[in-house]
Amino acid sequence: MAHTSSAHNMPVVFASIAGLVLIWSVAAWGTGDASVLPSPLQVWDVAVSEAASGELSRHMLATVRRVAFAFSLAMGFGLIIGIAMGLHSGLNRLFSAWLVVLLNVPALVVIVLCYLWIGLNEVAAITAVAFNKTAMVAVTIREGVLAMDPKLSEMSRAFRMGTMTRVRHVILPQLWPYIASSTRNGLAIIWKIVLVVEFLGRSDGVGFQIHLYFQLFETGYVLAYSLSFVALMLVLEYGVIGVAERRATRWRHAALA
Repeated sequence: MAHTSSAHNMPVVFASIAGLVLIWSVAAWGTGDASVLPSPLQVWDVAVSEAASGELSRHMLATVRRVAFAFSLAMGFGLIIGIAMGLHSGLNRLFSAWLVVLLNVPALVVIVLCYLWIGLNEVAAITAVAFNKTAMVAVTIREGVLAMDPKLSEMSRAFRMGTMTRVRHVILPQLWPYIASSTRNGLAIIWKIVLVVEFLGRSDGVGFQIHLYFQLFETGYVLAYSLSFVALMLVLEYGVIGVAERRATRWRHAALA
């Protein structure tokens, strides 16, 4: 049922994107100035040209690498902190204020401080991005742990399930919606922060290219690089995260059937 529903939704997704492109085309035609708002075809030509030269793939890979490292660190530490705070009320009371502070520190401030303290290097860039996202993941996972059904935990203990079996069949299925939410939000936010990091202090990556073409007033190149990464994020959302989520929540659909 979940798979069928998802398959039926894909035409709607494509139609929605097509509608957005149509609105863009009309706006570009109405503007009549490619330096202000180039048409989708003009941006496509720029993307194809950059891809053929190898520049697009080189800078995309640099950004993907930073996103992957920062995302892994943020999710790893966020999961550990969130689960620990959700399971232990004392830790939750002690460190809740810390999370509030970290959630409200502007990303730009963290980026600048990391560059000042660590230097203009990859370690500073990835640390700044991961630090910004970890608190958000921890809060989401903590809420997921607090929302778990205690009856299921009691049942697992009554049946004397092993630790790994409990984690796989009791804990993770309940936490998955929160993990999926953290993953989606994490990817959406982290790659944007990575662009700022590259904009301010890196010599490659999508953010670096956006900075370069911003200085040259090349709107088409800015859109080409930005939308290329957006397209990659859409593929991850519908081709990876969505598939994993459907598999992890099959038990709910089976229970409702």
